Amino acid sequence: MMLRIRSRDGLERIQVDGPQITIFQLKTLIESQLQIPIQNQTLSTDQNLLLAKTPADLLRFSDMTDRSIPLSALNLSHGSIIFLYYHGERTVRGGPTVSPAGSFGRKMTMDDLIAKQTRITRQESPHCDSVSFDRDSANGFQRFVNETLAFASKRGGFMYGTITDEGRVEVDFIYEPPQQGLEDDLVLLRDPEEEKLVDAIAAGLGRKRVGFIFTQTIMQEKKDYNFSNKEIIQAAELHAESELKEWVTVVVKLEANEDGAADVHFEAFQMSDMCVKLFKDGWFVTEFGENDDPKLSKMKKDVVVGGKDVKEVDNDFFLVVVKIFDHQGPLSTSFPIENRKNLVALRALKSHLDRTKSLPFVKRISDFHLLLFLAKSQGLGSDVPALAECVNTQTAVPEGYQLLIESMANAA
Repeated sequence: MMLRIRSRDGLERIQVDGPQITIFQLKTLIESQLQIPIQNQTLSTDQNLLLAKTPADLLRFSDMTDRSIPLSALNLSHGSIIFLYYHGERTVRGGPTVSPAGSFGRKMTMDDLIAKQTRITRQESPHCDSVSFDRDSANGFQRFVNETLAFASKRGGFMYGTITDEGRVEVDFIYEPPQQGLEDDLVLLRDPEEEKLVDAIAAGLGRKRVGFIFTQTIMQEKKDYNFSNKEIIQAAELHAESELKEWVTVVVKLEANEDGAADVHFEAFQMSDMCVKLFKDGWFVTEFGENDDPKLSKMKKDVVVGGKDVKEVDNDFFLVVVKIFDHQGPLSTSFPIENRKNLVALRALKSHLDRTKSLPFVKRISDFHLLLFLAKSQGLGSDVPALAECVNTQTAVPEGYQLLIESMANAA
């Protein structure tokens, strides 16, 4: 039976005899196969273990402290992921081959000297405290990729919300730009004019762009990585473009549970400061060959990882885990979402207004996707931000706007 062990060094695999072995036997195998002493190990099925900073933090993760418990009691089976926190340093087994930059007999260039100083280490702390999703918005996104796309092609969107004084990113809606989703790639067909409208509506709602969300396909799930090399580059590019230190990247994937059924999982990360810097400086190789390992990002120059000069870096070195919560936001998400397979028509507006006619008009239009529809297709682009401000403050919509929107719906 194979188990996946996720630590600050990335994702590694160990072989065990079966789910009947105890936690103590598992720790013994980790010591022999990964060279981490038993007394230095803390194990948990909770990914937040990797965010622990003090011994007191570690005490919160008690699900695997009883060494006599068998793995089967924790529903661990072939392919399960266990999170490992350990004290001290180690040499990661199976590291990439050393490239002899600056060997005797070779003259070092300035680029060589700079590369010698470029050390890639794991960033322990994110720049945001956590990310919280509006439940309806998150559900609307995952339901589409699960029920309509069946996780057969990738899908992505920009997350909009607020950042609290405590550093929590609160996501209230997701804008899905025009795109082409493939089995292992996501091409965003970005429309600058549409994005200007989106940002203007968001500003009226008191929100801004705070991150990117994307899905992985069922074929990717079999390849055993958190992010592929293509996903690392796309996420780093969008993070760099945002110039927002709290920017969050979220991946949605389908994973088999212990009963053989599939569960939808949301996992949140920030791209490390070093990852964003390397992208800005043009160090990533952005062309991929058929034989490239998707778990590794290629560099144009040597970098130092674990004391070795390498040109391939485990993608996990660029990821910083972020805690996920949920909340019930003030906006509705019942209006059809933009840029999906079916064209949104005026009859959708009429249906929405009829369904919500018992509510005050400002509540009836408290939906980002409805406001974007009005701005895009009904010639109200310059007026919708003012409507968004009414929604944000929950103040009465001017009568002229209400009559105009109702007349559009009645014309359907």
